[in-house]
Amino acid sequence: MNAYAPCPQCGGTKAQKIRFTWWGGVLGPRILTHVKCPDCGKAFNGKSGKDNTSGIVLYSIAVGAVILGLVVVMFAALAALMVATR
Repeated sequence: MNAYAPCPQCGGTKAQKIRFTWWGGVLGPRILTHVKCPDCGKAFNGKSGKDNTSGIVLYSIAVGAVILGLVVVMFAALAALMVATR
């Protein structure tokens, strides 16, 4: 028995877990329970049976913000190091 919601496009009940995506690597699909229907190829949220587009966008924005924050911290540390070694 499959624990995922039926496919919203074809009604198939054999959805398979997606392990890696270009937008989320290995972590994103796990967080969003991203699955794919082998019958029609539709990817969707395995818990709700709905499209994951909004979740993907939010996930991408959050990851982008974390990366931007790390870059800002790195440049601030570099600037502080340059000032300290003058």
